[in-house]
Formats: sequence, structure tokens, C-alpha cells
Amino acid sequence: MSDDLGQVFAALADPTRRLVLAALLRDGSTSVPALRSELSITRQAIAKHVGVLDHAGLIEHAPSAGREVRYRLREGAVGPAAAWVRGAEVAWDGRLARLKDTVEDGRRPA
Repeated sequence: MSDDLGQVFAALADPTRRLVLAALLRDGSTSVPALRSELSITRQAIAKHVGVLDHAGLIEHAPSAGREVRYRLREGAVGPAAAWVRGAEVAWDGRLARLKDTVEDGRRPA
């Protein structure tokens, strides 16, 4: 069984891949040559990062005219990761609130 959520978080962990996603959020779609002009890394490095994002299910090929390969965000791809983060945040905040209550209750005179 694959860990789809783990692949998403691993892909998002890299700052260059987050820049690629930021370009897609800003522009809607992009290509490796367009990213090459924006980022100061090689075409091969960009292709590698795009491959990781594609493998994680975050991006997909976008329709384009001609031979240029374009990419776009995959609809709903971040949803499961965002839901996990929201759930962790709720659990974390609840645990911290209980800890705070316990510490404050322990300081009150009997």
C-alpha cells in the first residue's frame, strides 16, 4: 500500500517545489521552460521537481497548443493533506488546553 499523504508532504517539504506550486497558483499553468526562466536551476532539476510533484499527485498535464508540455494543479490534491493538518491542529490545541488546565488547577490552593 502506498503512502499518498506521505508523498504529498515529502513533495511539499522542498522549497523549490513550493516555488513551482506558487507559480502554478499564480499563473494557472506553466511549463519547464517558463519555470527555467523564473528559477535559477537547470532544466533537468526543474524536470525532476515537476516529476516529484506529478508522482505525489499534486500536478497534472494541462491541455496546450503545440508541442509544449504544460502543467497545472490537480484539483483537490491538497485536500487530504490539509484535512490531516487541520485534524492535527485541533488535537494539538485540545491537548495543550488540557495541559494548561491541569497546570493551572495544580497551582490553586486547596
